[in-house]
Amino acid sequence: MVVVILIPFAFIGHIFMGIDFTMPSMLGFAALSGIVVNDSILLVNQIKDHHEPVATVANVAPSASQSQFRAIFLTSLTTVLGLTPSLLETSLQAQILIPLVTSLAFGLMASTIQVLLVVPSFYAVLDDFGLTTLAKDRKARDRQSALAGAAPAE
Repeated sequence: MVVVILIPFAFIGHIFMGIDFTMPSMLGFAALSGIVVNDSILLVNQIKDHHEPVATVANVAPSASQSQFRAIFLTSLTTVLGLTPSLLETSLQAQILIPLVTSLAFGLMASTIQVLLVVPSFYAVLDDFGLTTLAKDRKARDRQSALAGAAPAE
């Protein structure tokens, strides 16, 4: 879901730069998707690792985002700064790569904020609906304790 939400932001980069959407732009979207998925996996693993039976995902998600902020932000920042010379290049040889770099740079600038805010929130909502592995494990644990408490004592 987060990857699909980011597509309009990469289009905004194309509009802002006055660049047509081309095949290299689609390759930039593919690269952007990989980076966003890696950042999302990093956050979800952090939530799962710090989740305790007494704490809810809604309580753990903000601290996971806060603890991974530096890693995600610096990775995105260095990638955008590394792409900037290619984005500003005016030579004929660079004209093929500029649409790719535009999709990647502008999408990454927008996705960094969204990954840090939307992914933990979305995961907490999914947990409230019982659609995460943590919620399923919690239900199984509750069912086990209910069965253990209902068993006749001998």
